[in-house]
Amino acid sequence: MINVIWAVMILTGILFAGMKGNAELVTITIFKEAFEGLITSLELIAIIAVWFGLSRVAEKAGLLTGLARLLTPLLRPLFPSVPPGHSSLGSIAMNLTANLLGLANAATPFGLKAMKELQELNHHPDTVTPAMITFLAINSTCVTLIPATAIALRANAGAAEPSSIIVPAALASGIATITVLALDRLLKRRGVF
Repeated sequence: MINVIWAVMILTGILFAGMKGNAELVTITIFKEAFEGLITSLELIAIIAVWFGLSRVAEKAGLLTGLARLLTPLLRPLFPSVPPGHSSLGSIAMNLTANLLGLANAATPFGLKAMKELQELNHHPDTVTPAMITFLAINSTCVTLIPATAIALRANAGAAEPSSIIVPAALASGIATITVLALDRLLKRRGVF
């Protein structure tokens, strides 16, 4: 449905520009914005490549399991159905760490891996578990202490103070996460899931 809405909006814009005699402006704008989109993509790829490289080094050096052990006191109450030392805790820890650093795109592979590992613990494969719901809730709000990707994009766009979003982003994401965890806990107590 969204594709249809976008297609109608784009075609309406092109038709309107053609009726006003500005059809060449549409072509110029399409190529200009496509070029800027490509540049932004390349900048994001560089940021993500650095994080993936660091995360692979951390994983090979055993820092992943160490980080999971550090976060276990926080993760255990949130995921009581996950056995201690289960590999999903390491993936959850890496996902949360990447989100804390504002590298949401780099967090996605760890999130997918965590969900796959949580699914292995699922006795009813066609139904999500409470642990999966809690993880999805935390991941959706993605607590961000340092929005590195946003800061890099703002710096590349020429912002005067690209890091001025740190405090608002940390506050907003922190409040969102606390709210979602409170709702998650409340709904679990009421037996919704």
